[in-house]
Amino acid sequence: MKPKSFANSPKKTVKIMKKRVAFSVALSALLIIFSCKDKKEEKEEAVIYPTTSPVKMDTVITKEFVSQIRSEKNIEIRAQEKGFLEKVYVDEGQHVQAGQVLFRIMPQIYQADVLKAKAEVAQAEIELQNSSTLANNNVVSINEKKMAKAKLDAAKAELNLAQTHLSFTTIKAPFSGIIDRLPLKLGSLIDEGDLLTTLSDNGGIYAYFNVSEPEYLNYQMHSADRGNNLVSLIMANGEPFPDKGIIQTIEGEFDNETGNIAFRAKFPNSKQILRNGETGKIQMTLPLKNALIIPQKATYEIQDQKYVFVVGKDGVVKSKNIKIAYELPDIYVVSEGINVGDKILLEGVQKVKDDQKVETKFQDPKKVLNSLKLQAN
Repeated sequence: MKPKSFANSPKKTVKIMKKRVAFSVALSALLIIFSCKDKKEEKEEAVIYPTTSPVKMDTVITKEFVSQIRSEKNIEIRAQEKGFLEKVYVDEGQHVQAGQVLFRIMPQIYQADVLKAKAEVAQAEIELQNSSTLANNNVVSINEKKMAKAKLDAAKAELNLAQTHLSFTTIKAPFSGIIDRLPLKLGSLIDEGDLLTTLSDNGGIYAYFNVSEPEYLNYQMHSADRGNNLVSLIMANGEPFPDKGIIQTIEGEFDNETGNIAFRAKFPNSKQILRNGETGKIQMTLPLKNALIIPQKATYEIQDQKYVFVVGKDGVVKSKNIKIAYELPDIYVVSEGINVGDKILLEGVQKVKDDQKVETKFQDPKKVLNSLKLQAN
């Protein structure tokens, strides 16, 4: 009979072996986990960020300018005589033709002045006739005849003046256009110079807008690059005006306070869409020489400020604040903050941090720009 202490040794051996197998499995699992983690970290560390550089080139931009709309002809119609407003022949917003009667001021007093002046002319003509007869017969001197002639001339001048005053009581439209508001109603007592209405000819309209000195110089000095003088108008509702305008004139001097100069563009307005006093935005094409251009996706924004990551020779990224001169589809024109030789991060600007060391791959700036929507010249 075997000793009792060795009766269960096979069971103990199996139990020990099971523990060893479980330990081996657990150890293998841990090794796999750590191995995956190491590979993941290694993969993360192996990210390569594309970079590029700013490039200088000639291009054109479409700049918007706030504009004031004015009718080609817009005048105030004022009374030239005193009296009561006897007739109002038009209504507000009505289209009138040149020469059409608009108002009549009570004319009776001026009609009486005309009749009196006519009588004085008739009297002076009789006196001249008598003086001529007497002078021819040597009854009176030739000077008497000249005095009578002068008196007739004065009477005719008074008649002409009276007729002019009478004509001022009938107010006519100097050109075809649209009547504005009528501040004075029928029967109003009018003084000389009182405003009766405003008349606007909206067949053609002017758009006035201010341009800065650098933009003015680019416009004047590089006329061949801009192509033509045509401009577009964006109306107050955000829709484009259907017809193109043409820049006609530029003011003679700059405003010392703003540093701007005023341009005037003329637009046809056959459908009478635009009216005097409206506002809009002029879109004008301006040439840019040696503009410093970068892709928009290479930038990020903090509190309305634009930044890029500049990659140093050691691969460490540093954030730099840049100033944007113009914004175009997919690109920015930079005025300051970076230079042509700087290497900037093209993608991944939201993933990296300041002073982080990264692996990069440089991409040709012109190829990067050609892949964007806007093709710079």
